[in-house]
Amino acid sequence: MSKAEQNSLNSQSEIPGNGSDGGQDVIVGLDIGTSKVCAIVARRDLENPDQVHILGVGHSPSDGLNRGVVVNIEKTVRSIERALAGAEAQSGVKIRSVIVGIAGDHIQSFPSRGVVTISDPEQVVSQADVDRLLQDAQRISLPSDRRILHVIPQEYIIDGQDGISDPVGMSGLRMEANVHVITGLVTAAQNIYRCVERAGLHVADIVLEPLGSSYAVLEEDEREVGVGLIDIGGGTTDIAVFEDGTIRHTSVIGIAGHMVTNDIRKGLGIIGEQAERIKQEYGYAYGAMILNDESFMIPGIGGRKPMEVTKSMLARIIQPRMEEILEFALAEIKRSGYLRHLSAGVVLTGGGALLRGSAELAQEVLGMPVKIGIPAGFGGSALAPEVESPIYATGVGLVMRALRQTSDIDVMEDEGEEIEEGEEVVKESMFSRMKKFFEEL
Repeated sequence: MSKAEQNSLNSQSEIPGNGSDGGQDVIVGLDIGTSKVCAIVARRDLENPDQVHILGVGHSPSDGLNRGVVVNIEKTVRSIERALAGAEAQSGVKIRSVIVGIAGDHIQSFPSRGVVTISDPEQVVSQADVDRLLQDAQRISLPSDRRILHVIPQEYIIDGQDGISDPVGMSGLRMEANVHVITGLVTAAQNIYRCVERAGLHVADIVLEPLGSSYAVLEEDEREVGVGLIDIGGGTTDIAVFEDGTIRHTSVIGIAGHMVTNDIRKGLGIIGEQAERIKQEYGYAYGAMILNDESFMIPGIGGRKPMEVTKSMLARIIQPRMEEILEFALAEIKRSGYLRHLSAGVVLTGGGALLRGSAELAQEVLGMPVKIGIPAGFGGSALAPEVESPIYATGVGLVMRALRQTSDIDVMEDEGEEIEEGEEVVKESMFSRMKKFFEEL
């Protein structure tokens, strides 16, 4: 992880209410998706900070969201409660506080720049100067219905010298920063916040889902040389581009796995539950990968005769939609300006990556190497095999990101809570301001 990226992480000692286990932090990530809600309970050993141990996993079907946005509060709350109950039962941890992922095609990102004069009379950059600089980068005009979710430093510049990843301790008069700003609709974040609180939990932080997923499935050297992340979920496809160890572009598009399921439902004249089951059991994203074109029977509806379908017939329904999703993702990567910078190619994750032939199809559409991203880095956790699947990339990534946090402009604690000695914070974080804004509505 680059120093610039470390400066983009939230400052945290221990999330209030989650407790600790033998001196080890306990974190809960909550992935509220269109197709499922997943809660991951994890901890780390303070002596081995790179080791993540999964303590519990809970999941529940989700039908209260559409394209990553809450459309039914009650259904979403019930799904959250079921997922939490499973995670608590398995982990033995009473969950009170969670880190929540956010997605949806309302997410927008753009570059910004901050400039400050070094405050120290001896002209040495302090962490306070960095904090002021990142605050200055937030001074942008936004519509009243949008709020900043993240400000991620890409590089620092001191007196014209660029390419600096960690400016603290350096000498200079003037410091600048190029940053990546991620914004979302207030109402979308507000509804997630309210659902979680109605389930009896405290929202410790709201994190953009592809940012979370990246911590679970990307290697440090991939981030350094240039890599694209495409996370095909149920309701949204999340895209992130990394180079030089930091994030360069993010976007969320509202076309994903549920569209594939809907195509199968319409194409075969069956109900949604059947379509999803058939997709998972027999589906191929790339028809050329089918070696044995077996047939299977679909029960008839309303007394109609069963229907015989082959894998190749099913692939002819699935492949065009998967190609469309990947073409949209490619357009976003091109828009970022980093298409030719992705030396490590693309990592494909999320439920869409489970379709047979998805990596091969993606390689053909994107014109670059593609691999399936599977969460890794669990040490000796007995539950590791359970979450070593692309569908858990976001949930696992949320806890891995939190467990690697250092000081930054985003602060997960509420104002007034004690923070461990030596941690530098900006007293009023973006999330704190967003939370207060929600409470005032």
